[in-house]
Amino acid sequence: MKPAERFIEQKLEERRIAGNFRALKTPNNLVDFCSNDYLGFARSAVLKDKIEREIKRTGIIANGSTGSRLLTGNSHYAEELEDFLASLYGCAAALIFNSGYDANVGLFSSLPQRGDTIICDELIHASIIDGARLSYANRYIFKHNDLSSLEEKLKHARGNCYVAIESIYSMDGDSPPIPEILSLADKYNANLIIDEAHAVGLHGLGLVGNALKDRVFARVVTFGKALGCHGAVILGSRLLKDYLVNFARSFIYTTAPSFHQLVSIKMAFELLADSSAEIELLKDNITLFKQNLNPEAKHMLTDSDSAIQCILLKSNEKAKQMAAGLQNAGLDVRAILSPTVPAGSERIRICLHSFNTPVEIYLLTNFINHFINAK
Repeated sequence: MKPAERFIEQKLEERRIAGNFRALKTPNNLVDFCSNDYLGFARSAVLKDKIEREIKRTGIIANGSTGSRLLTGNSHYAEELEDFLASLYGCAAALIFNSGYDANVGLFSSLPQRGDTIICDELIHASIIDGARLSYANRYIFKHNDLSSLEEKLKHARGNCYVAIESIYSMDGDSPPIPEILSLADKYNANLIIDEAHAVGLHGLGLVGNALKDRVFARVVTFGKALGCHGAVILGSRLLKDYLVNFARSFIYTTAPSFHQLVSIKMAFELLADSSAEIELLKDNITLFKQNLNPEAKHMLTDSDSAIQCILLKSNEKAKQMAAGLQNAGLDVRAILSPTVPAGSERIRICLHSFNTPVEIYLLTNFINHFINAK
């Protein structure tokens, strides 16, 4: 065995011993309490029909984009979609990326320079962490949603300063005090960047409303959660868009989104505009879930009013046990283990949807209550 293979084998064995070895799983027939498909768009026959009709309307037949957007992969449709998204979100410009990961890596690796500063919430998404690591900027972490901790880091910032937060955090489901964070950013002449991935859907277009949008330096909106398709967009100024087209390597050196992907994005936003009933169903299901947990289970919940609800079990083994029991009961709930989350915050992560029925939610909460009481 070559040294590189011995290294790989050793690292995988360490994961197995620690109980956090990852493996791919194929789709199952369990009740979905796991996916980010909050409004059911990924399974929507209405959305599928809208996409097919839009493709037929345009008369464009293209299986692939054939190259990067700076070469052969650009199109009038892509540019019109970006103009549509910029207008929809009330900003000057929009730039589409192949995924939320690509968008965050491209933005944070290219914009902050040596001598600049990036300040991130300690629970920020891995894509932002990876982008920041690729930059030459100074990097600081502030305690989760802690304004005092953020201000302390802002006092030490040098150069152009970029503060990164999520409007709904992917592993806890909670939200930051955005107006207060904006006030601190303004006080220290910092630039606020907000990832809206998990807010779109439950909160319409996101949590950054008209009153705040002009004070936010950039927003990242992804399409793979409540919108049920794929890709992401960075929203900001015309200057920022031109900069990213010239310097964001994850945009420059990748094949452009296919025509089908662009159509899916546009039609998903059209469907979102007519989805008030689905949004209300999702809100009702969140309320029902929380109401039916017993006091012991509620005490273990993260502070979330979003579709993401987490039961903190503080143990990889307990999280895996509860997830296995729920799956045996026909419910697709997954354990989130360290190192994905910090040691001591292992949990099951529950995603609620507009299409979950009250019977399914009762089954879920009854199992959780019984499991916690038995322990």
